[in-house]
Amino acid sequence: MPSLWRRLRALFARARIEREMREEMRQHVDLEAAELARTRGLAASEARRQALIAFGGVARFEEEHRDARGTRWLEDFARDLRYAARSLARSPAFTLSAAAVLALGIGSTTAIFSAVDAVVIARLPYPHDEQLVRIFEQNAPGHRWNISNADFLAVDAEQRSFSAVGSMRYGEVAISTGGDPRRAVVVRATSGFFRAIGVLAEHGRLLEPRDDVRGAPNVLVVTHEFAEHELGGAAAAVGKSVTVDGAAATVVGVLPPGYRDLAGARTDLWPSLQLETPTRRGPFQNAMVARLKEGVSLAAARGDLSAISRRLTERWSADFPDTLARLTPYTLRSVILRDAPRTLSIFSAAVLMVLLIAVANVASLMLVRVAGRSRELTLRAVLGASSGRIARLLITESVAVGALGAVLGIACAWVVLHALAWIGPVIPRLAEVTLDARAVGFAALVGIAAGAIIAVQPVAVLLRGAPASALRGGDREVGAGRGTHALRGALVSTQFALALPLLAGAGLLLNSFLRLERVDAGFDASPLLYVHLSLPRGAYADDAAINTFWTRAIARVRETPGIVDAGVSGEMPGEMSGDFDNFDLLDRPVPPGTSEPTTVAAPADAGFFTATRVPLLEGRLFTEGDSANAPPVIIVSRSWVRRFSRDRPALGRQIFQGGCRTCPPTTIVGVVGDVRFQGLAGEGDAMYNPTAQSRMRDANLFARTSGDPAREVERVRGALRSLDPALALDDAGPLEPRVRGTLAPQRHLATLLGGFAIAAVVLAAVGIFGMLSYLVESRRREIGVRVALGARRPEVIAMILRRGMAFAVPGAALGLAAALLSGRWLAGVLYDVGSADPATLIGVTLVLLLVALVACWLPARRAAGVAPMVALREE
Repeated sequence: MPSLWRRLRALFARARIEREMREEMRQHVDLEAAELARTRGLAASEARRQALIAFGGVARFEEEHRDARGTRWLEDFARDLRYAARSLARSPAFTLSAAAVLALGIGSTTAIFSAVDAVVIARLPYPHDEQLVRIFEQNAPGHRWNISNADFLAVDAEQRSFSAVGSMRYGEVAISTGGDPRRAVVVRATSGFFRAIGVLAEHGRLLEPRDDVRGAPNVLVVTHEFAEHELGGAAAAVGKSVTVDGAAATVVGVLPPGYRDLAGARTDLWPSLQLETPTRRGPFQNAMVARLKEGVSLAAARGDLSAISRRLTERWSADFPDTLARLTPYTLRSVILRDAPRTLSIFSAAVLMVLLIAVANVASLMLVRVAGRSRELTLRAVLGASSGRIARLLITESVAVGALGAVLGIACAWVVLHALAWIGPVIPRLAEVTLDARAVGFAALVGIAAGAIIAVQPVAVLLRGAPASALRGGDREVGAGRGTHALRGALVSTQFALALPLLAGAGLLLNSFLRLERVDAGFDASPLLYVHLSLPRGAYADDAAINTFWTRAIARVRETPGIVDAGVSGEMPGEMSGDFDNFDLLDRPVPPGTSEPTTVAAPADAGFFTATRVPLLEGRLFTEGDSANAPPVIIVSRSWVRRFSRDRPALGRQIFQGGCRTCPPTTIVGVVGDVRFQGLAGEGDAMYNPTAQSRMRDANLFARTSGDPAREVERVRGALRSLDPALALDDAGPLEPRVRGTLAPQRHLATLLGGFAIAAVVLAAVGIFGMLSYLVESRRREIGVRVALGARRPEVIAMILRRGMAFAVPGAALGLAAALLSGRWLAGVLYDVGSADPATLIGVTLVLLLVALVACWLPARRAAGVAPMVALREE
């Protein structure tokens, strides 16, 4: 910045020197021409021509004259800029208030631009990212799920559209690099995954086809950050051992810095995924990533996968009869972004409204400022300044205010970006957002554009001949005509029309959030604690070892002082983490070619229901007799019965689970209350398999305490460590805060949009307050005369209130219409609230009008206090 300033100063200095030299040359030419005309009797034009030739020639002089015109605009601009700076410095209140108002709009807009640029516009950090796709199973629009081992192996062997195909599988397991074990998310992947992504190793190698073979040595790839913090450096990490899920794995490669997120999967560890030979079509636990061949379109790949799907359906028709299911490709970009474009479009619309309100507000202030400078502008016109010259001064001043607002807006953008990071779970790739040079340039452009827009009306008033009119009218102010007052009122109405949709959106989100908070989650979380456990495969290799551990763990925790009851479940209530399973009723199978229904499948023991106080409505809970060798049984929820068994009692009905027609049917033995595993806004249908029949390595242990759950966490950890010191027990704590935390995205979304709405309402209130304050000040004489003629205080107040509300009410009416139209954007994020909820819309409209009334009342109260004699004496 200092270097740029020095260059500008040098440019202006050189231009000044050249102008002085040219002026000196003109003086010499004039003297020489006068001398030639006197001594030789030449005509003036001929004398001047010969004088120019004597001083370097006509061509040279004309060239320098053209250069002078080319640099003169820089001098004029510098002069206008200095004048604008002095003028704004003489009005610090106006300058700071206008810049602050613009900074709010420009900063918010810049922050959202940075987020949209980094999240939506920027390319994924992979070569030719437009060729990357994710492949799902899909049997209806909007109903898709992951793929199975059978799906991946068929696609890998039969596809003709992809240059590389890879599979990956998420898991939370215990890891250790020599110290205490801890829980971590790992993503097991095949070698084709890294070939598809196109990322190269920084050190060592990535996974290769030989690592995919069942029984091959356990190897893994780690991130640069993990290698630096855990393995002594990226270069030294290759060859070291990391314990993953109870088994040692050798590090064979390190990813380049910054690659902690590959294809939407964020982890530090990428162990090899050695797929088992499938014996049935399911389970559907894998994600598939592929890279399109050069020149192959997404539509062509869809046709290729459809043919593979038909062959898969024929091959596995005995246990997966859904002939509608098709392998379907989606661009990787759309899968990663999910709903981020919609969320950012909501924020973009919000900040655009705030920016427009800020510009309208400052435009109104600028009109008032120009009106107060009538004598100055009139004097300039009288002294010979053209309307264009005065207009240029006003434009420069407005642009200077916009530029100052942009500078302050950068700081405001930093605050808004941190607020956006607060709602991080809603928007993927948000960690990549920074205030870079593009953001600064965007803020500068918005500031200059805002300044130019602000100057439009004052310049229009000026060009209509206002200075001359002011001169003829004595003390009449520039821009004080009826049309200008109407324009100020229109700007105020516009601010209210823009503020109401924001306020309505915030109100709808707040209403939705409050309703979510009142949702019955189906269990009593207040005296509960949880511990998330993952049993290492090395130590718990078979069903007997797994079931023995859960039996001993529940018994040991129940014996712990302060624990009333305990149980275990494979799912966490209240979170969007429920695993879904397809099923079919034996006595009412789905028609051929129709997809089977799906529901949340949550393995659990009887203690889970008693510890969480989920009521038993019919039948029985699980018993010790429901062992791995016993006939399979399930318990279903009340919502499951309502959806799938309304025609007859659920107890005793049998189903096929997972599409496995060759497996023994499962019998319903109990009905319990609803537990919302799909988030508090989700449905409550679920079915529970006993833990002994589920091979449940990864589960949540729930313990009901007699006191504060936070005090008992360490005791429960100690009880579990006494069974197996190698278990990772870091994910533990009271359950109630975790359940409340599931509402954080909705709460943060409502808070952020509410912040924009409050800013818009405050700006609109300031706008109407400023307009009426100016109105009262400019009509002091009239008000004084009214009071002198007998007007009472309430009548004066009512007059000003009517004037202000005459602009606020139409603006609110227009805003209400806009809110009805824009509310549809929020329909997908609202719970139990319509996008045109009458109570919310009427409530926010009344709030906005009340704010307008208060903003009008303050100037009205001051108007009523005008003393008649004082007002007339001032005139």
